[in-house]
Amino acid sequence: MRIRGIIKRIIKQFLRDKRSVALMMFAPLFVMTLLWLVLDTEDYEPTIAITDVPPQLADNIETQHAITKKMSKDNAEKALQDQTIDAYVGIDTNNNSIEVMLEGSDPQATAAVQRVLSNMSKQLNPAEIDFNMDFLHGSMDLNLFDNVGPVLIGFFVFFFTFIIGGVTFLRERTQGTLERLLATPLRRWEIVVGYLSGFGIFIVIQSVIIAVFSIYVLGIYMEGSFWQVLFITILLAISALSLGTLLSAYAKNEFQMIQFIPVIIVPQVFFTGIFHIESIPWLEGIGKLMPLYYGANSLKEIMIRGQQIPDILTDIGLLVAFSLVFIILNIVALKRHRKL
Repeated sequence: MRIRGIIKRIIKQFLRDKRSVALMMFAPLFVMTLLWLVLDTEDYEPTIAITDVPPQLADNIETQHAITKKMSKDNAEKALQDQTIDAYVGIDTNNNSIEVMLEGSDPQATAAVQRVLSNMSKQLNPAEIDFNMDFLHGSMDLNLFDNVGPVLIGFFVFFFTFIIGGVTFLRERTQGTLERLLATPLRRWEIVVGYLSGFGIFIVIQSVIIAVFSIYVLGIYMEGSFWQVLFITILLAISALSLGTLLSAYAKNEFQMIQFIPVIIVPQVFFTGIFHIESIPWLEGIGKLMPLYYGANSLKEIMIRGQQIPDILTDIGLLVAFSLVFIILNIVALKRHRKL
């Protein structure tokens, strides 16, 4: 009877928490649907530009599982820089060979291009085909971990900052510290800025540790500047911190704070470039509403493609905009506790 009483109490307590019930029932379905959308697709079809190659060669490439575009070499080089194609194939008149230039930053796309060229070589006379292959970014040694490494750096910085910042801010509220601050003449924006600045010291240290360990200990491919990587990770951590403190205002305990992970954090991973979702435009559009999308893209641009800060100002501006919006919403959320 006593065990039955405990069971009844747990059931009633759980049913009163409608958020927990909804999360348990629907969050797994949401994540599984995202997995199905990004994984239940056909093999990646590379986009290859054909520049002044013999008709027989061009016809053979077009029969492979690839998207082909006919353009001049200058336009192909520009398209390669803009990442609108994965490679271009042309004739190297100096060496009398087939020139292949790959974008190179995505191992999956590189493997797909190599598959197309291999099939083409088998169907033609391999002895007569001499490939002169080069990479715009990366190299033949660029592996999957090098490709997802920048994304993982951004994700772990975002994830742990979100959890630690959100839970710590929640404890400040549940233990009464925040209420005591709200009873002072401090204004809401001063409290928010003070908390974020205090946490900011530790997120800078965290960002340095994760970036240094990943690049210099694990040896993730690095073509750009370490200080620029650090700058992006700090911006990403600030957006995660401001988002975590914002959502903690709507959580009653640590368990409810953790509930935000499968809804807010996990889905962002699918839009960071690890999976190719170009064939699902509406899904790619959803990713552009998430800060981790811009943080991961900035890190890949710097680490793999060797870009500089001026080349990714749009991503940086949007990361800053996300943080400002979250900070403003934090200030508004404090109205639940005190009106000034």
